[in-house]
Amino acid sequence: MPADRRAHPFMPNSVPAIKDELMAALGIDSIDELFEQIPADHRLDKPLDLPPTLSSEAALSRHMRGLLNKNTSAADALSFLGGGCWQHYVPAVCDELARRTEFLTPVWGTPSSDLGRNQSWFEFTSQLGELLDLDLVALPVYSWGCAVGHAIRMAARLTGRNKVLLPRHLDPERRAVIDNYCEPAEMPSHIEVVEIDRDPETGRLNLDDLAAKLDEQTAAVYFENPSWLGQIEADAATIAAAARKHGAETIVGVDPASLGVLAAPGDYGADIVVGSIQPLGVPMYCGGGLGGFIASRDEPRYAHEYPALMVSIAQTTHDEHIFSLALMHQCSYGSREEAKDWTGNSTYLYTVVCAAYMALLGPEGFRELGELILQQSHYAAQKLDAIDGIRVQPREGFFKEFVVNVDATGKSIAEINKALLARNIFGGIDLSADFPDLGQSSLYCVTEVHTKEDIDTLAAALEEVIR
Repeated sequence: MPADRRAHPFMPNSVPAIKDELMAALGIDSIDELFEQIPADHRLDKPLDLPPTLSSEAALSRHMRGLLNKNTSAADALSFLGGGCWQHYVPAVCDELARRTEFLTPVWGTPSSDLGRNQSWFEFTSQLGELLDLDLVALPVYSWGCAVGHAIRMAARLTGRNKVLLPRHLDPERRAVIDNYCEPAEMPSHIEVVEIDRDPETGRLNLDDLAAKLDEQTAAVYFENPSWLGQIEADAATIAAAARKHGAETIVGVDPASLGVLAAPGDYGADIVVGSIQPLGVPMYCGGGLGGFIASRDEPRYAHEYPALMVSIAQTTHDEHIFSLALMHQCSYGSREEAKDWTGNSTYLYTVVCAAYMALLGPEGFRELGELILQQSHYAAQKLDAIDGIRVQPREGFFKEFVVNVDATGKSIAEINKALLARNIFGGIDLSADFPDLGQSSLYCVTEVHTKEDIDTLAAALEEVIR
């Protein structure tokens, strides 16, 4: 049988008879007619050079295992990578809940399944609101970057302005997503992105540079606490006050794992808060599980600008509580292209996991988690800074992540990381290409999963590879 008439083993609708029935119903003679609106020079005019189709599940399984076995995972090596996807301990109950069919299947189910699902979603938003000291929390969007992009566009609609100030030293991937949301200059809804410098001594935002760039066209000031480079922003309240003085919104990005030891963003004047849900019981999953949350004060002006799903609670006349989606017309589910913004639903299952994780830890658990991370990461920084040729910049005032400079060793971060990998250690993220002003520097991450022995092993390996 010709290749174009052969059914694909894993695609039932690829059976030739079904294709013929489809074309007959549409009144076409060829599948190619479905793509006539795509210009000819945009279409491939020769077959794709693909390997033969694996015709059995067993063959496919073997092939995939072979590909995966080429990887070295953070479970198999000692990893000090972070920068947005962190290695935290995930309690066994989190994975167990994620696999339960009552949570796994009812994305949009019957009213009975929706009620339980909505309640678990509500518990997620309630607990996260407690951590953030804010009352309005949406269901998560795809990533932290998407959450920032939505928040900036919310601020632009709220203020009628078209400029956002944000740190120059920001996660490059997150920054790329933000640029996408702010749109090119040729677009009518373009938002200008202006960078704020970093104080090289403290690692925090340069307040003089912020003051020079804040003006009456600024829709929002965005900063992260801790920053992407790990610094705790001690001037957060000052930044929020400066933004408010100019009529701008304050958007804060936060790592929820830090909120047991750092002040909640709502306490120092944040208007909109965003961040990642991944530290709340979600494994790294090869970079997956990176949903981003959006939260704010419970005020109509904010509520009516949310593009994401909201969950509400109400009491019936029979003294029962029901949980339902709210403000549905604002999101793309309710109004499609007329919505406040586009959103997706790939992260909703994780909210059940996050709710369980937050309930397990409780306030004391979050405090203990934060204190342990502070102790371990600062021990690591002191240990590495004591090595000749290595400097931690700055040496204090950070949470979980810190910058390690190796200029004095005469080696590049790429060389050092390659040598560490040969010793089954993932070194820090190489910052030299994206931030040449930091020299040969890398971003190291230490969490509660790292022991004193792990850190000592890293320090000994670094002393070896820089000789």
